[in-house]
Amino acid sequence: MDKGPQAFRTISEVADDLDLPQHVLRFWETKFAQIKPLKRGGGRRFYRPEDVDLLRGIRHLLYGEGYTIKGVQRLLKSQGVRFVAAVGRGEAKVEPSLTGESAGTDAERGEDTAEEAAFAKDRADDDDRLSLLSDDAARALRGALDELVECERLLSALREPAEGG
Repeated sequence: MDKGPQAFRTISEVADDLDLPQHVLRFWETKFAQIKPLKRGGGRRFYRPEDVDLLRGIRHLLYGEGYTIKGVQRLLKSQGVRFVAAVGRGEAKVEPSLTGESAGTDAERGEDTAEEAAFAKDRADDDDRLSLLSDDAARALRGALDELVECERLLSALREPAEGG
């Protein structure tokens, strides 16, 4: 049975829909403070339809338009979440003048890819260690780890305006 258009989606459903690995969605949460899925017991994520639109927009900007993570962060800051979500729905197009930059150099895109790969390796190492624990202990530890990642994301978002100004 298919879910309705307003139903919440799990990380695996969103990852399948966007043709991305789940670790990329978790990584993006650390880079884009605007991505805020609901989290339930054990750190399970649930994405609202507007979250999925935002993720689709970020995916399009990064992979379709060649923007760097920093470029998308600037676009989110200057144009807002609604604009990027509209890009994800195909209702808006990005003009280069919106950010005052080109999509990004090969070196910048390479840095993004290397950082994403390092994040994925760390996550896989964590999963290997967690496999040694009971299911309940692993779930509790994963939930705690997810909360720490969320705290790090929030702290980074609070530091960002101070560093820029």
